[in-house]
Amino acid sequence: MSQALTFPVPAAGSLDQYIQSVNRMPMLSEQQEADLAARLRDEGDVNAARQLVMSHLRVVVSIARGYLGYGLPHADLIQEGNIGLMKAVKRFDPSRGVRLVSFAIHWIKAEIHEYILKNWRLVKIATTKAQRKLFFNLRGMKKDSTTLQPAEVQSIATQLGVKPEEVVEMETRLTGRDIPLDAGSDDEDERFAPIAYLPDPHAEPSELVEQAELAHLQDTGLRDALASLDDRSRAIVQRRWLAEGDSATLHELAAEYGVSAERIRQIEAKAMQKMRGLLAAVV
Repeated sequence: MSQALTFPVPAAGSLDQYIQSVNRMPMLSEQQEADLAARLRDEGDVNAARQLVMSHLRVVVSIARGYLGYGLPHADLIQEGNIGLMKAVKRFDPSRGVRLVSFAIHWIKAEIHEYILKNWRLVKIATTKAQRKLFFNLRGMKKDSTTLQPAEVQSIATQLGVKPEEVVEMETRLTGRDIPLDAGSDDEDERFAPIAYLPDPHAEPSELVEQAELAHLQDTGLRDALASLDDRSRAIVQRRWLAEGDSATLHELAAEYGVSAERIRQIEAKAMQKMRGLLAAVV
């Protein structure tokens, strides 16, 4: 199967046509299937692999239909199932006396499961094997659409080997639905999304005035703090911390002032300490 296989691909606008197409494909007899699988295994016959895949596409459609309750596109589920089918065909050994359909179901479901867990909007806790089992079995284990009762929760938890609280949380996720934060529409009648009701914590008038005053005080305080330094200390601080481009290094300043880098560091530290005290008094 080193060459690419070509077979109908489900498209969003022609899914019904795709399903009708794969349902019309002839099914293989047990002997035909065994012969094709042997050719693929022994000779690497890509055409044999293609026939095996094509004849089982209807199985993928049927399995994918069982996962429509997760809100993902049927076409995408089929695509992922087809990948699983191709993996199954590649690994299928006719000498084991098992029909391809029985062998392929595991691979088809595995690919669909992986796709759902990666893309479904509400799945966040299905990380362990037990939780994954809970995720894919909870719908079928519920008797109706009502909320599970404590006894039912305990029973399901025991059967699937998870904690009761995990059953409750997963049920909440499965029965809930996403609400978009922003309506994402230009229609004024649809603009009342949750985001419209979220207050901006920084938009309150008195807070805006307070922030503006604080910024002014900090700016003024910084200028006053710098002005309180001697010329050398002020130049060192400005070139080390307030330069628009690359700041000067201790060694560059040491060479310029004819002192050691350690002396420049000491002057800088003393100046910064004095400025912090003045700025703290302002704020």
